[in-house]
Amino acid sequence: MTNEFEALFQVVKHRQESPAEGSYTSYLFDQGIEKILKKVGEESSEVIIAAMKNHREEIIAETSDLLYHLFVMLAERGISFEEVTAEIENRSHKVGNLKQERPDITDY
Repeated sequence: MTNEFEALFQVVKHRQESPAEGSYTSYLFDQGIEKILKKVGEESSEVIIAAMKNHREEIIAETSDLLYHLFVMLAERGISFEEVTAEIENRSHKVGNLKQERPDITDY
């Protein structure tokens, strides 16, 4: 699964570095962080609504959209996919820390 995420992130990075006419990803980078964050917010809301409706196909589709837009945001902010996966890996080695507000990977 990580390979697919890495591949998607590389496509996003490529579009950031080499914009292509007609590319939605290039459009998002051209519009800037406010547009990118607006899309992250919209997609997050759509995931929540789909989950509330318990509509499996819609949850899958909207989660895919959210992940894509999160990757665009990460690339725009100069954060690599490896940094995120390293953080997840670090959390997977922690033993219960109830004082933490962010969930540990073992809490998923």
